[in-house]
Amino acid sequence: MIAKLIAKRLAVSVLILLAVSVIVFAATLLLPGDPARAILGQQATPERIAALNEQMHLDQPPVVRYFLWLGGLFTGDFGLSTSANAPVAVLLGERLGNSLVLMALAALISVPVGIAVGIFSALHRGRRSDSAVTWVTLALAALPEFVIGIGLITLFATSVLKILPAVTMSPPGQPVWLIPSQLVLPTLTLALVVAPYIARMMRATMIEVLDSGYIEMARLKGVPERRVIFRHALPHAIGPVAQVVAIQLAWLAGGVVVVEFLFRFPGMGQALIDAVNYRDVAVVQAVSMIVAAVYIVVNLAADIIGIMADPKLRSAAA
Repeated sequence: MIAKLIAKRLAVSVLILLAVSVIVFAATLLLPGDPARAILGQQATPERIAALNEQMHLDQPPVVRYFLWLGGLFTGDFGLSTSANAPVAVLLGERLGNSLVLMALAALISVPVGIAVGIFSALHRGRRSDSAVTWVTLALAALPEFVIGIGLITLFATSVLKILPAVTMSPPGQPVWLIPSQLVLPTLTLALVVAPYIARMMRATMIEVLDSGYIEMARLKGVPERRVIFRHALPHAIGPVAQVVAIQLAWLAGGVVVVEFLFRFPGMGQALIDAVNYRDVAVVQAVSMIVAAVYIVVNLAADIIGIMADPKLRSAAA
């Protein structure tokens, strides 16, 4: 049954998330220095350091601290940000919304564009248009996101056209979408990083499907070409592509850190960088777990889509 297979993968995802929580907590324990002294400064008295250690549960054994922290995650309590002196959930609430908006816009652009470009390239394989698509996607896939971002800033914000802001201009507390122009460059940067991989995978799987026997049989029966492509070929090709889409969308959760830093975007990535600079362990742990959760959820959704879209997998699951 499909439901049984989905439940099994959901259980595996939960176990993976628990394993990630152990790794994240252990990694923060291995960070050099004394968190309390890093927060209070070198002139802090032993009494103040001891009080902060007690407040942050740093005086407890690591196992006890882990389960206290894990229990807080299940109840929505991510701890207290020592740099901002505020609950982590409150501190990250607005930033999480900003990052989700940025990632959602990038996904809404990159996924359909990548699939459409891949189908176009597969249907025109061997022609000049196919070669042009192949070389352009290969070049974009080889470029790091910060190079693409700097190129877009140079082209649209500084030297050439000067029609878009180079950095985010929203004042603190104002939603970033109230100034749509500041979302264009970071969204376009992420989309140009993600779309080439989707397009190349879509082209490869579509060509393989179009060369299969059942597609040839459908054409011999006189089925219209449009129906052959969208009714017979696309459902079989979209399953493997869904996995690539999941990997790329999951990458957005981590890759957005560099893009947000480049454009001074007030999101999760900028919060992570600030937390590392200020030795704010609670924020580092919370951001890491949120990124891991997004990665796992996206991959789980891709597995479900792949099963539902591919007739072969759907039949096997039944």
